[in-house]
Amino acid sequence: MPSDQKPVLEMSDIKKTFGTVKALRGVSLTLYAGEVHSLMGENGAGKSTLMKILSGAYTADPGGEIKIDGKVVNIDGPLTSRALGVSVIYQELALCPSLTVAENIYLGREIKAGGTVNRTQMEAGCADILKRLGANYTPRTLVSDLSIAERQLVEIAKAMLSNCRILVMDEPTTPLSSRETDKLFELIRKLRSEGMAIVYVSHRMAE
Repeated sequence: MPSDQKPVLEMSDIKKTFGTVKALRGVSLTLYAGEVHSLMGENGAGKSTLMKILSGAYTADPGGEIKIDGKVVNIDGPLTSRALGVSVIYQELALCPSLTVAENIYLGREIKAGGTVNRTQMEAGCADILKRLGANYTPRTLVSDLSIAERQLVEIAKAMLSNCRILVMDEPTTPLSSRETDKLFELIRKLRSEGMAIVYVSHRMAE
């Protein structure tokens, strides 16, 4: 990274205990815009715990510090994390199969007019993002009709629509075929070239 570039994310001396179990012992992580940072380790190493602290799902033990764009932040929940530009895509995708792609992307932040959900405007609002991601389906497609790889694109589109700058992908290739994995890597390179900071969590050394 250029010497004058400041990190978009700094996690310093992060600790987390569950009862008598020390899941994290003073972990630090630095991430720059336009970087893919691999977070490696076997199952139970604490990878997901660290990312859940970043996402607001867990609260770190006292003593550590998180900075975004050089400013100390207090991530006290998922809404705070998302407002700071952080999005996490977990192995278990948080989508509603019975809803359309557009409805899932706007879930919880629907566009309304006169008290009624404006699906036409929502479909128009996410069409360009889906096109950029190379999706071969439309905003009106039911999520139940999509493959796992296609559903991952919906999650990424949700993140991009919320102005995500730090994207965490937790073991994203576990359910994918080798061809789907190659396409995902191609998309990750594209997002990196556009300046997104990406944390790629995996226990697979080959990746």
